Amino acid sequence: MMKRTVIQTDQAPAPVGPYNQAIAASGTMLFVAGQVSLDPKTGTIVGEGDVEAQTQQVMKNLEAILKAAGADFGCVVKTTVFLADMNDFATVNAVYSQYFDEASAPARACVEVSRLPKDVQVEIECIAMMT
Repeated sequence: MMKRTVIQTDQAPAPVGPYNQAIAASGTMLFVAGQVSLDPKTGTIVGEGDVEAQTQQVMKNLEAILKAAGADFGCVVKTTVFLADMNDFATVNAVYSQYFDEASAPARACVEVSRLPKDVQVEIECIAMMT
């Protein structure tokens, strides 16, 4: 079984969203490529111009890949969120927090980038640990 331990210290800044400072994990590593809001059936962008709808689709895409590997969001130890506009941070966090419990959420980085594939507003990649 995968061992996953949340690491927290008051000697570093507390998280400002649904993530933890670090996760210690053992098991088989799964690296999930960055996902954007493409509908897997049609190949079209879901939620064009709507970062909330795009984030929901991104999370569905991540969930499908994790499931195909025999994992779930509880196995995720690290995510990276790429935003076209950092002003969307709160909206993305609201959706993201529906998938990760704040107490056990993975470590995370969030960066604003100048452009994302297909001009979407959000892309998320993750690393998961499996048994």
